[in-house]
Amino acid sequence: MTRIAHAILLILFGAGLHAVAMQKPAPGGYVIEHDAEVAKNEPGTHNGGGQTVGYSFFRNVPKLGLVFRKRALKPGSGIGLHEQKEDEIYYVLSGTGTMTLDGNTVQVTPGTAILTRPGSSHSLRQTGSDDLVILINYEAAPVR
Repeated sequence: MTRIAHAILLILFGAGLHAVAMQKPAPGGYVIEHDAEVAKNEPGTHNGGGQTVGYSFFRNVPKLGLVFRKRALKPGSGIGLHEQKEDEIYYVLSGTGTMTLDGNTVQVTPGTAILTRPGSSHSLRQTGSDDLVILINYEAAPVR
């Protein structure tokens, strides 16, 4: 093969690699779920007592590294005191409650966001006449 033929092959090969590199990656898709599809009546978690409605969104999606939940705590229910193993975020959508964080009790109301860090401890108790509705987000345990 001549030098010119080699040069042409290299140019064509390089152009082909460039074209592959410039292509958009395939889209990753999406999942949509609704409250009614995932709602489940459950007792207060971590032995918190009372009745709650848990909404575990995307729990059956493979390789998802996050947990995203909504929980409606009925009057008198709660999430029992437990030690946190990973960063966890609570966000209050509606209702009122008291949250105990490392022994300190604070009021939580709509618009309150709480980040609990590994090694901390916390519990949550619904107060008032309306359900305490919260969003909870944390990293999922690695799949083994």
